[in-house]
Order: sequence, then C-alpha cells, then structure tokens
Amino acid sequence: MAPAARDFTSRHEPLPSQRPDNTAFTQQRLPAWQPLLSASIILPLFFFVGLSFIGIGIGLYYSSNSITENEYDYTGTSTNDSCYLCATTGSKPCSCSIPFTLKSLFSGPVFMYYELSNYYQNHYRYMISRDDTQLSGYLNNLKNPSNDCFPYRVNSEQMPIAPCGAIANSMFNDSITLHYLNSSGQYEEVPLNGKGIAWWTDYNIKFQNPVDGNLNLFQIFNGDVKKMAKICKYKCMQYTVYSVLEHVRTSFSMQSWVQQGI
Repeated sequence: MAPAARDFTSRHEPLPSQRPDNTAFTQQRLPAWQPLLSASIILPLFFFVGLSFIGIGIGLYYSSNSITENEYDYTGTSTNDSCYLCATTGSKPCSCSIPFTLKSLFSGPVFMYYELSNYYQNHYRYMISRDDTQLSGYLNNLKNPSNDCFPYRVNSEQMPIAPCGAIANSMFNDSITLHYLNSSGQYEEVPLNGKGIAWWTDYNIKFQNPVDGNLNLFQIFNGDVKKMAKICKYKCMQYTVYSVLEHVRTSFSMQSWVQQGI
C-alpha cells in the first residue's frame, strides 16, 4: 500500500490573522495614471508656471519699492565723534546722540532696527559657540559653562563667563531712545514698543531669566558693604567689541502689505 501524500500547504500558508485585507490599497490595485510626457504638454506647463511667478514677482517688486526707509550710519568715521569714542572706550557706560531729520512722512507702524556689517553670524564655529542651557536660566550651567564656549568659557581668573561663547563676546547691545524736537524747542521722548519682536518660545523658554533660589543669609553676602558700592549679581561685564563691527546703522522702515500678511 502506497504511503499517504504529505500536506505541505498548511505549513506554508499564512495564518488568517496574518493575511492583509483584501482591499485595493493593501493589494496594490489602486488606479494609477502615467502621463505621456511630450513637448506639447511640458512647454505650455512651463510657460504657465513662469508667467504666474512673473506676476507674483512684479507685485512683490512694487510692494518693496513702496516702503519708505531711512538709514543713519553712526559708526564714527571721525575720531572726535561721540559715538566713535563710545565704541572704542568700553570701560564706562557711554552715551552719544545723533541728530537727524526725516525728509518724508512715515505712516505707522514704523520699525527701527540695527544693520551690522563684517558680522559672520552664519559661521559654524560662531553659531555653536554658546550654551543653550545657560541661556535658558539653569544655575548649574552658569557656574559650569559648556565646552562649546571655548575660548570664551572662563576669564583669565578661571571664573565662568555668563553668558559664554563667541556670540556673547561680540554681542552688540546698544540701547536707543528717540526724542522729538517740538515747536517750543523741547525734546519729547518717542515711545517705543518692544513687544512682538521675538518668538514666544525664545522669550519664555529658550532665553528665560534664571529663577531665584532660596537664599540663606550666608548665601546673600558674606562681608561688609562699603558706602556707595556697586553690587551686581554674578559678574558685571560690558561687551564692546569694536573691531568686529565695520559699520553700525540704525534704520527706520515702514511695513508693506506683504509684511502685514506675514
């Protein structure tokens, strides 16, 4: 009597639970369209897209030309200029004034911003030369900065620098106030609105101020305070690096309809 044939189908067939659904998507039966590319189809498409971008470019060009902008260079070409002396002498707080006249009407809102030249902010070594955790306000990183800040991690006395890094070492942090000369010859301060110029995440998370800890009496100050002494938290520093800034400008600009949409 011949032996019974073995059933191999049960071993190689997948279990019902492992089988994909019998749908057009899982079985790759979706309808597809493969266009026949030819010159009569591609050339009109390119011309249509090109004309569309030409129209958008013309609109942006006229919108950009409608912006009124004034620039004032206060780098200090003359050694007798007050702003030149402030840039070269950083040992004391220094202030200078620049008189200027607006030749045309600026309809609000009017934006004021800095323009810097010879400032390599996109260089890789410059971009990584900072400590994000230190800028986020963590006290431990204030005392122990990241090695990415080298050689601006500690000073000559091996004290930690806060903020550390090449970005902070060349930080340009002028404070500007505007004053208007009225008809009676008196200067009136022009109010400036500093809200909305930074992302919420940068202001509240990435570059937030450090939280004050619970300070005991011996942690607050251990010693006498002299009369008229100036006390600063951590370390008082002024970052004035004139050699890296060839030109410093202040610009006043109106807002176009494109910027308002953004």
